[in-house]
Amino acid sequence: MDKLMLLGDEAIALAGMDAGMSGIYAYPGTPSTEIMEYVQHSGRSSEDNIFCQWSANEKTAFEAALGMSYSGKRSMACMKHVGLNVAADPFMNAAITGVNGGFLLVVADDPSMHSSQNEQDSRYYGKFAMIPVLEPVNQQEAYDMVFYGFDLSEKYKLPVMIRITTRLAHSRSAVRTASRLSQKEVNLPSDPVQYVLLPGIARKRYRGLLNSQTLLEGESGNSPWNSLVNGNDKSVGYIACGLAHNYLIEAYRGKQHANPVLKIGQYPLPAELVEKITGDCEKVLVLEEGYPIVEEMLRGFPGTGKKIMGRLDGTLPRDGELNPDIVAEALGMPFEKGPEIPSVVKNRPPSFCAGCGHIDMFNALLESIRNYGPGRVFSDIGCYTLGALPPFNAINSCVDMGASVTMAKGAADAGLHPSVCVIGDSTFTHSGITGLLDAVNDGSSITVLIGDNSTTGMTGGQKSSATGRIEDICAGVGVDPGHIKVINPLRKHHEENTRIISRELEYRGVSVVIARRECIQVTMRRKKEEKTS
Repeated sequence: MDKLMLLGDEAIALAGMDAGMSGIYAYPGTPSTEIMEYVQHSGRSSEDNIFCQWSANEKTAFEAALGMSYSGKRSMACMKHVGLNVAADPFMNAAITGVNGGFLLVVADDPSMHSSQNEQDSRYYGKFAMIPVLEPVNQQEAYDMVFYGFDLSEKYKLPVMIRITTRLAHSRSAVRTASRLSQKEVNLPSDPVQYVLLPGIARKRYRGLLNSQTLLEGESGNSPWNSLVNGNDKSVGYIACGLAHNYLIEAYRGKQHANPVLKIGQYPLPAELVEKITGDCEKVLVLEEGYPIVEEMLRGFPGTGKKIMGRLDGTLPRDGELNPDIVAEALGMPFEKGPEIPSVVKNRPPSFCAGCGHIDMFNALLESIRNYGPGRVFSDIGCYTLGALPPFNAINSCVDMGASVTMAKGAADAGLHPSVCVIGDSTFTHSGITGLLDAVNDGSSITVLIGDNSTTGMTGGQKSSATGRIEDICAGVGVDPGHIKVINPLRKHHEENTRIISRELEYRGVSVVIARRECIQVTMRRKKEEKTS
């Protein structure tokens, strides 16, 4: 058994390989990206023949992992919290089909929105689907829970979610590894219609899912990840979920606490343990990273009354990450608050890399659209979203992956002309193609500006599904080849690029302008590798 210093993401990735995982599927998204990258760069992927390629989006990743589970092998799908929105359709239905080989869904939530559009809590999805959810306290638990999760998945033939957050995903700790397990052999489902969700079959399987809930609750009650430590001071008890348990321990700064503590690392909630602490204590403070899901559930438990405290009643902040100081303040304990940042110190907003092709793309677009007035450019999620900031102030929306195309279409349908969308090459294949098909089918008058930097740039330069095939995809969904233009976003081509974009803005139909130039970071890495090879 080795001991390694690992990120939470890396601990999960290594555990997957050690636990006999045959395939991992994902779409890059902070803070989950490093799980796939660790497998890809470990050398174990080729040694053990583990499939580990990026998918076009989270839905296709989940479905492919489900297909590998169908074959009887262990598989993992990884994504960030908003990625689960994209995968929600197969996710919800997989709880009803069940699985064959062990299937883990790893979701990395991002409280405080360090690099996300919202703070949503994936535990709600787990409760919604009625599947087991595991929430590690630290990197060691993250590693161990992968083994446990695969076994639990195979025992109940259900997908199992491991939910982590940014702080755990991107911090390091020593992890003791276990003996490696061999991969499973191909073994097809014993029920030939298990995955056929026709209504008659789906109703039967749904009843089976409902019947399993008592068993899953029993698993939680006996789980090594859920434990109740008693205390003499019953004036208040603490329920600490996942990473929040660390904050509770740190708030005491090594001192022994006298209050009962229920540590939660597995869901559904262990009813007997919850009823024990709520029955014994005058008040209960719920510490959880994310939404107040446990706090809400406790208010529905018998006999809890008004003694439940947490994010809902203002004892803890309603938004953002917890930390030891916030928890200490809620406990009424002394804590050290750092000095206020002086007003002379200003935040430094993110900016495009020096030499980024998106700079010249936006400069050409801004000059082309200047005479039409503001409010006509819909954007998407990627490096190019920085075009919303000075000095460009160029875009007017950033909602979700692919929304730029469909929002531009809706605005055009309302009579806005020109209606422009800006989308990256990876986001285009993730969620933009179907919107473009709608625009073609309806003859909507939009100009689609695709920033093609031949990579998934915002998350570190992963492979893009669109590389080398954007023109063919656009023509394939019906865009007139005469209105599919490619420009080189360099300063020396500014006048020509402005001319091309201006002509397409005037066109009453669907036009696509592809601003193609390799990501400057990818270029530098490639040249460095060429020098050292």
